[in-house]
Amino acid sequence: MPDGYLLLLLHAHLPWVRHPEDPFFIEEQWLTEAITESYIPILWRLERLVRDGIPARITMTVSPPLCEMLADPLLQERYRRRIARILELAELEVGAKAHSPYAAAAVMYRDHFRFCLSVMERFGGNLLNYIKMLRDAGVIEPITCTATHGYLPLMLTEEARRAQVRVACANYQKHFGEQPKGIWLAECGYVPGIEDLLAEAGLRYFFVDTHGLYFGEPRPRYGVYAPAYTPRGVAVFARDPESSRSVWSSECGYPGDPVYREFYRDLGYDGDYNWVKAFLHPDGVRRNLGLKYHRITGRVPLHEKQPYDPVPAHARAMDHAGHFHFCRVEQAKWLGSIIEKPPLIVSPYDCELFGHWWFEGPQFLESVFRCCHLHQRLQPVTGSEYLDRFPVHQIVQPAASSWGDAGYNGVWLNPTNDWIYRHLHAAEERMIEVARRFPHADGELRAALNQMGRELLLMQASDWAFIMTTGTTVPYAVRRTKDHINRFTGLYEQIVNDRLDPQTLHEIGWRDPIFPELDYREWA
Repeated sequence: MPDGYLLLLLHAHLPWVRHPEDPFFIEEQWLTEAITESYIPILWRLERLVRDGIPARITMTVSPPLCEMLADPLLQERYRRRIARILELAELEVGAKAHSPYAAAAVMYRDHFRFCLSVMERFGGNLLNYIKMLRDAGVIEPITCTATHGYLPLMLTEEARRAQVRVACANYQKHFGEQPKGIWLAECGYVPGIEDLLAEAGLRYFFVDTHGLYFGEPRPRYGVYAPAYTPRGVAVFARDPESSRSVWSSECGYPGDPVYREFYRDLGYDGDYNWVKAFLHPDGVRRNLGLKYHRITGRVPLHEKQPYDPVPAHARAMDHAGHFHFCRVEQAKWLGSIIEKPPLIVSPYDCELFGHWWFEGPQFLESVFRCCHLHQRLQPVTGSEYLDRFPVHQIVQPAASSWGDAGYNGVWLNPTNDWIYRHLHAAEERMIEVARRFPHADGELRAALNQMGRELLLMQASDWAFIMTTGTTVPYAVRRTKDHINRFTGLYEQIVNDRLDPQTLHEIGWRDPIFPELDYREWA
């Protein structure tokens, strides 16, 4: 019997960003960066563990929008073209940085971009095939998320919440060939009653933030160190704050170490303009290119950052993994003495933290599993694996909660974004209205009703409200919200007035072809 169990969860999600009208759309770079810096490095390290006979277990959310983008031929081709282009710059950089303090980093980037292209070739351009391979090897347990990362607590109707869950499960079935075992509620947003929808969909478990379980009724006997069952029989896991703090904290978290790569200095800004111009967006504005040559150094201005060396940085990630493992074992031993059984430590993180924001993060993850295997004190498990091994748990009604700032709805409902909800709620009611009015639609009417469902789901994405709160790329978030509202409303008016325009329907479907399997009757 180990001292404790570790449930590492990586939440992989990006909003649906696909603009066929513009081959150089800036926000599509979000997917390129995530694939290059996070998804491929993490999956490759997990595969290396399999080859070395190291038992690793990760529960991994692959959100429906991310699944749709990874499987999209247009975005696959754009990814290959963009990385091939940046590889040209990286190869030039190897010569330019030779015999300088930046030489090792330049070689690393060139080799990594080459590797990314080889991985895409190996899996036919679709990283979902890589995830399925590791699922079949018993390393990854993929789970789903609400359909467009919709924040369920702020939806007006039961039908809208149900559609977010059911569309997500259908999309998972399409991509993975089976029903999902668990679900990540977007932003861990939970209010009582959501578990009824999860039970209807056949889901076994979900996650809440710490206080979602701590403040449950009755109080959980084991705190957050064992799952509980909701009254509907769906299991709920809660986040361990201590293990989260060691990675997330800007004050004491590992990613702030001085030897790690500095995120905010990039060749796109540092390089001579004539040198980098050909590799920038056609508008010529300086932006990140992904080649970063400086380390965090310390609390110094950006221009005083020192050269980055990959070797000691990745060695430090191994050290931090050892420290993380030691702390979790000590934590498990102390907790076990109190609750009189090995505790389960649930550590959920945004997948993009590892690699994109914390460049050495994938090395950290690999080394954590190697430490677990070496010492045999902390056993990694997935959500369903733990429930299979320990099927008896307390019944608790979780409390309303989220993992946003202050723990409730404030990030997604505040003066920066509250204007969106009158439109989202009206759209919910209109979607229910037409779904019930036309229960047996076919032809163009059915296609229009399905597209209304897509537009409703896309306007509900929590990403837009989050961006409005944080102040990053706000014009794009506002534009996306308004675009989906306008497309939805236009289709609604055409349907109720019996004047469908096939050309308009075709254009909207061309712009937003997400979830081709969607059935509008999910809202009936």
